[in-house]
Amino acid sequence: MKRLCAASALIASLASPSFADDKITFQLDWLPGGDKAPIYVCVQEGFCKDAGFDVTIASGRGSSEAITKLATGVAQFGSAGLDGVMAAKATEKVPVEAIMSIYNMPPDAFFTTKDKGIAAIADVKGKKVVTSPFTSSNVLLPLILKANGLSDSDITLTKADPGALGPLMFTGQQDVAIAWLTNVSRYTNQAKEAGKELVVLPWAEAGLETYSAALVTNSDYASANPELTKRFVAAFKKSLEFAQANPDKAAADVVAMVPELTVDDVKAMWEDTSKLIFNDMTEKLGLGSLDATRVASTWARVAEAQGLDPESLDPETAINRSYLPQ
Repeated sequence: MKRLCAASALIASLASPSFADDKITFQLDWLPGGDKAPIYVCVQEGFCKDAGFDVTIASGRGSSEAITKLATGVAQFGSAGLDGVMAAKATEKVPVEAIMSIYNMPPDAFFTTKDKGIAAIADVKGKKVVTSPFTSSNVLLPLILKANGLSDSDITLTKADPGALGPLMFTGQQDVAIAWLTNVSRYTNQAKEAGKELVVLPWAEAGLETYSAALVTNSDYASANPELTKRFVAAFKKSLEFAQANPDKAAADVVAMVPELTVDDVKAMWEDTSKLIFNDMTEKLGLGSLDATRVASTWARVAEAQGLDPESLDPETAINRSYLPQ
């Protein structure tokens, strides 16, 4: 009888299939850092594993590259600016879509120092402004100037390496730097070292009501794998919530996979970034939601900034809410 039971158990184990985790690539829109903490949390805390995923994280060099890799199937999921997704769909009809918002407000801002006497965006008139060559903020700059009664000719714009923006401003060679709110802590520390006090003027507070970074996927892949896509969105959402509640652990998770970074720097950047994710808009609309009014506003700003026909895209075709947890 014991032998019969053992044989039966063996047959049952052989008959039961063993499924491997789904292998996916997550494409970052930039280099690893505190702003990318959630996907590292998903891997290190086992949320991705529990959802059935074996994840490879790929570094990026901008939303355009991330969108291209998603469109061509090199990656299945990734982060990219919703503005970039919309522009790509309007001009190239790429098979990508945003399936969850990450930043529900834009990260763009003017950074300056208190001694410059710049207390509002309108005060940048006549000032020297430095920006990096490839930031998406450059596309939106004319809009934010126009919204505040200014034009391109009202400022002197210089482009420099991203790492030089702070030093150029803090040494007085430039009055204002265009940077992202994800880097407030880094600029604050640089300001202190220079004996200065940092002043931050977010563009969101001056009429730029748009979504920014989003969780993006290949449309064909998602439609062919709807349950898998829902599982990944749920795991990513859980990772966002974990990182918000456990910033020290989130920072440690990033450094565990990217050891050249430091926990302190990663934590500071994540805490800056989290304010773009968890805020009053989150309380109102829900984490990850894609509000129709804000989606439409985002497309209106993108079309105006890039000189695109507003009728060239129905902004709802750039998103898909069906994978969000109910």
